[in-house]
Amino acid sequence: MSKIFVDQVDPKTATTLTLGTSGDTVTVPSGATFNVAGTMQSGGVAVANTPAFDAYMSAVQDVTDNANTKVVVNTEVYDSDGCYDNSTNYRFTPTTAGKYYVYGAVTSLTDASQTKEARAMIYKNGAALRSATIDPRDNYGYMNSNFVSAIIDMDGSSDYVELYGVTNKQGGTDCKFTNLHYQATYFGAYRIIT
Repeated sequence: MSKIFVDQVDPKTATTLTLGTSGDTVTVPSGATFNVAGTMQSGGVAVANTPAFDAYMSAVQDVTDNANTKVVVNTEVYDSDGCYDNSTNYRFTPTTAGKYYVYGAVTSLTDASQTKEARAMIYKNGAALRSATIDPRDNYGYMNSNFVSAIIDMDGSSDYVELYGVTNKQGGTDCKFTNLHYQATYFGAYRIIT
């Protein structure tokens, strides 16, 4: 085996560079990485953590006590492929099949010391899939923030995910999801490179 040490290889004519011929095996050693215009490569195929989005709720949302309620996460930080609906359904419908890391936080608010239970939930295709709950029992609270996440298979066409929450109060009048304290209610997802 012989080695050629160069910093760049360009085609002699035209604009196509061919490595090997039909039937040859071109090997990339373990630990080496292709980099095409900043896009990571795996097995010679360009891969990226997209579609991806991150969004947060921009205003306080009044909710019904002890009811599963879709969270109005309406302000996008980014949306790589335009797959998140931040104005109507508040759902992420990725256009590439794969496994997705989906995350969100719901910060709930009641009158002082009135929260009995607070929950954040990820829904897939209209059904609850995963939840995170704060249940202070008799030590009622005022504001609670629940973080929830899941790795979810998505078909790249019709599957979608949404963020839901629940606030269950002991009494008082306030029952809300809040954006107080630096974008405290948020939702996002990205495709996992496998």
